[in-house]
Amino acid sequence: MKNIFNKLGVFFIASAIMVSGCDETLTDLNKNPNAINLEDGNVNLLLPTVLGPTAESYLEMGLNEMAGAMQHTQKSGWAGSHNYYEWSGRDWTSYYDRLRNNDLLIANAQDKGFAFHEGVGLTMRAFLYGQIADYWGDAPFADALQGDEGTLYPTFSSQEDIYNGVIADLQAAAALFATGDDTFIDESADLYFGGDMEAWERFANSLLIRYAVRISEKSSSVQSIVENVVASGKYITSSSQDATMDYTGGSNDQWPIQYDNETSSTRYQACATLIDQMNATNDPRISVWFAPVQVRWVQDLLVTGAETQMRVDGVLTDIYPDWIDYRGRTETFTRHYNPNDVTYNDSEYVGIPAGIFLPDVNIYNGNPVGGQGRHNIHVSMMTETFMDGQATAGDMLQSRLVSAAEMHFTLAEMAINGWSVGDAQTHYEAGIEASLEVWGVESELATFLTEVPFDGTVEQVITQKWVASFTSATEAWNDYKRTGFPTLSVGVGAAQPVPAIRFGYGSDELNNNTSNVNSAIENLEITGFSGQLGKDSQYSKQWLLQGTGKPF
Repeated sequence: MKNIFNKLGVFFIASAIMVSGCDETLTDLNKNPNAINLEDGNVNLLLPTVLGPTAESYLEMGLNEMAGAMQHTQKSGWAGSHNYYEWSGRDWTSYYDRLRNNDLLIANAQDKGFAFHEGVGLTMRAFLYGQIADYWGDAPFADALQGDEGTLYPTFSSQEDIYNGVIADLQAAAALFATGDDTFIDESADLYFGGDMEAWERFANSLLIRYAVRISEKSSSVQSIVENVVASGKYITSSSQDATMDYTGGSNDQWPIQYDNETSSTRYQACATLIDQMNATNDPRISVWFAPVQVRWVQDLLVTGAETQMRVDGVLTDIYPDWIDYRGRTETFTRHYNPNDVTYNDSEYVGIPAGIFLPDVNIYNGNPVGGQGRHNIHVSMMTETFMDGQATAGDMLQSRLVSAAEMHFTLAEMAINGWSVGDAQTHYEAGIEASLEVWGVESELATFLTEVPFDGTVEQVITQKWVASFTSATEAWNDYKRTGFPTLSVGVGAAQPVPAIRFGYGSDELNNNTSNVNSAIENLEITGFSGQLGKDSQYSKQWLLQGTGKPF
């Protein structure tokens, strides 16, 4: 044992001499020669680790919490966060995980002089931090991602500072893309645009428009930013330029909703708020997004009340209208009712009212087979296009990060407000056209415009933008917070009588970065709906909404 101690002592002394007598550091001496060093990370291998997960999570948010919040869909089971705004505190770990990879991408691109990759990194940093500010408010930003430098408990930057940082990053990114320096681009690594620098410049500038408008009520300086981008023409103006990511249909790369069994994807059902809007305007997208009710009600004064049996092609059948795979079926399924005795919605497309109690969701409109997570045969579900278990890549099944429709509707609103960004009606109609193109019903444009002729109001523009945001409802949610449109009525099952406007901070921060997160919570403004959660409520106002009187 003594010899072991002596050898250890000699080793420590020798190590001390080597460290003090050479330029090499202890880190150098202990470097694994077979390991991949962070500074040697291949930027083209880093790109997909940022682009893929970012697009996936953005889509999943747009199909779930935000689709419920903005009343595109409702769920018949596991519906708390979707139908009722039960948004308890949530962690942002996945966002900062991507930001760490992205930070390495930026650093390596700067070190090697790769303008394209640096521009992508700056764009994605802005996209990710923009979402963090949208969802939570104040967050680690200036002091974030510095764990290696010893900053384990970062302070929170204000939401205002984060938005300003987002805008600065996007301006810098657009300038890099404008250089045309395409050094070391691997087209296959770019999951959005295949290495097209001009497309990335349009994407960065479109995000710049998005966030400049986002803060426009709190900052007068952003108007010129938007006007300059529009004057340049270098932003997304046609649906063919949309920032999207395809799904390959592989086992690990499928559309998030799968039409696999009765209690899984079939819980996604149309919300009456959206369906009623689309029915009222004969919107051609309704048949692309939603299936007709599986069993339609038919008025019949010869029956008493409502039939318990189902009819197939008009003939009564003993088939109980339980779980039937209606895909590919050519028969017409109906039930008859007497409108003098009972009231049912006998439209071809029917939605569930937002926020009604879960048992009522399952039996709404006379559904006889209600049960948690099951389909409602008298309510529209999403179409097979979105729920087929074999869903693969396609123009419709994409994560859509920014669209031409969004840009044109945004600029129509700003034109109404007096900004020099073109004609409001032209942008409004171009926004509708771009959305119809995405969903394959562009041939219906002229007819549909007669249903929704431009009336010069911001409410109409935002309402049509909300409809067009289907599968990308996050932006509709941000517009709602900023403008109060569209007008939404919240059901009795919701936590409060208004939509939620933020996420509460998660347990990771509350337990481990307590002092800093508490300082951020103090910057929130309690509203009449904050309730027992106090300032860190999903109904408290961030800086962006304070003093605006919106959305409530």
